[in-house]
Amino acid sequence: MKDSVKSRANEWTKPPFDSETTQEITALLEAGNEKELEDRFYRTLEFGTGGLRGVIGAGTNRMNIYTVGMATQGLANYIMKTESPGNGVVIARDSRRFSDVFANETACILAGNGIPVYLFEDITPTPLASFAIRYLKAVSGVVITASHNPPEYNGYKVYWDDGGQITPPHDDLIIQEVAGVDSIEKIKKIGLREGISSGLIRVLKDEVTNAYIKSLEEAALRPIGRSAVTIAYTPLHGTGYLIIPRVLKHFGFENVMVQDEQGRPDGGFPTVKYPNPEEKEAMNLVTALAKANNADIIMATDPDADRMGIGFKGTDGEYILINGNQIGTMLEYYLLTRSSENGSLPSNAAVVKTIVTTELQREIADHLGCKMYNVLTGFKWIASKMKEFDETGSATFLFGGEESYGYLPVSFVRDKDAVSSCYFFAEMADWLRGKNMTLYDFLAQIYTRYGLYLEDMHSLTLKGVEGNKRISFIMERFRQSPPAAFNSIPVESIDDIKNLVRKRLASGSEAKITGLPSSNVLQFFIEDGSKITMRPSGTEPKIKFYFSVREKTDAGKLAESEIEARKKLAALKEDMLKKINAL
Repeated sequence: MKDSVKSRANEWTKPPFDSETTQEITALLEAGNEKELEDRFYRTLEFGTGGLRGVIGAGTNRMNIYTVGMATQGLANYIMKTESPGNGVVIARDSRRFSDVFANETACILAGNGIPVYLFEDITPTPLASFAIRYLKAVSGVVITASHNPPEYNGYKVYWDDGGQITPPHDDLIIQEVAGVDSIEKIKKIGLREGISSGLIRVLKDEVTNAYIKSLEEAALRPIGRSAVTIAYTPLHGTGYLIIPRVLKHFGFENVMVQDEQGRPDGGFPTVKYPNPEEKEAMNLVTALAKANNADIIMATDPDADRMGIGFKGTDGEYILINGNQIGTMLEYYLLTRSSENGSLPSNAAVVKTIVTTELQREIADHLGCKMYNVLTGFKWIASKMKEFDETGSATFLFGGEESYGYLPVSFVRDKDAVSSCYFFAEMADWLRGKNMTLYDFLAQIYTRYGLYLEDMHSLTLKGVEGNKRISFIMERFRQSPPAAFNSIPVESIDDIKNLVRKRLASGSEAKITGLPSSNVLQFFIEDGSKITMRPSGTEPKIKFYFSVREKTDAGKLAESEIEARKKLAALKEDMLKKINAL
């Protein structure tokens, strides 16, 4: 074991660390578990551009009250340097283990620094926290959540006064302040009861939810009234368990069935391996509920209810689970079509998507006279673009989304929002019912009109120190020695977004990429219209590969086109993995 790791571990075996923490580390030292100790202490859990995310446990590289406390003290130090610390900070949490502990610790430290706190009483969806920051005119916000990660994880997401996750310059400046808190003895805090009794900590109950629903009423394209659409819903043991059924029923969708086993908050997520609507296994129970009740829509939300999964019947009457690109495309097409039909589509209407999201959404926006903006992966960049629209008046936001099941169909929230997305998908189904169309008919109409786009994503999980080195090695090899072809089809151009350079392989010419900040991403544009993107995950020990293909299709020939597109996807994926394994 490295001396530095052993020294840091020994520090955690004595006061001021609590007895449970010291016992946990002492047991690892006595057992000689060097690998585990190195992973816990080889670094301090990094406060990145969005906050913290990591495995729960004792150690500098773990989520615990001490790493959360030091991060919060750094955030407090930064807020105290701003012009409006008295506007307060919103704090919300999901259903994960220790989320309540971390949320209370955050509140007590901010209050201990004299900063007012708005603390949600119950577990709360992330989009409600984003809404609350704007509604209460707070200076910042913190959400304790690890989103859709496995149960051993938790996280700490930081927001600024626009309701979006922190972006430059705030992210870098907060990181600097957090780095300056190098000891838990620098943390200032008061007790929770003292904070509440003094008025520094204000507990939020139903006020924010009521205001959110009122804003959604103003955004809805359908008057409130009873709908015959039937919905099978699962919150996957998370924060959507009360608000999603409440919102749907408020707007007249009374036939909402909640999957019972997954309908109760539980940070252990006992019925699923991953509490993620992207995972088909996580959707098994709600799909069975839909089949038993002949539901029109399957809906699922992840633990903090910012992501949404969707399913409905195909042509054979069997339920299909559509992917994130398809969900976002249907929402975009619906919102733009309805707004165009009723005359409410602004002349400067804008859609914002991430660079790995399907280009089908660009085709739809172009056809319907709507400007499309591309941003980096991560919803904070969509929120940043919305803030730019507010400040410049250059565009009116209509819809934003990313392929990883996150969408925003309203302008009063600044993060992905499964609550409003679930509502608008239900509204879409009700509108289609009036046209004697199914959701599948609607998706087929999009493909017939604009072309069949199919996408897939593959992740390689590479944990620990060696895994991080491997991810860096893969990215640099592809950057320095890029493939000239995939599946024997030549690469037309490569976008190196880290160096903001676009290179055309045939001519060797280079051009500067504008409108995007630097990020460790590579995109390969292939001559047949396919595209491959590769990037390290910002929140998990993974490197991700995104594949996209396009096939022309005609009415009645969607199935045949899909077969060809899936062959292309499979071939691209196989070739990429061969290239990775050969490194």
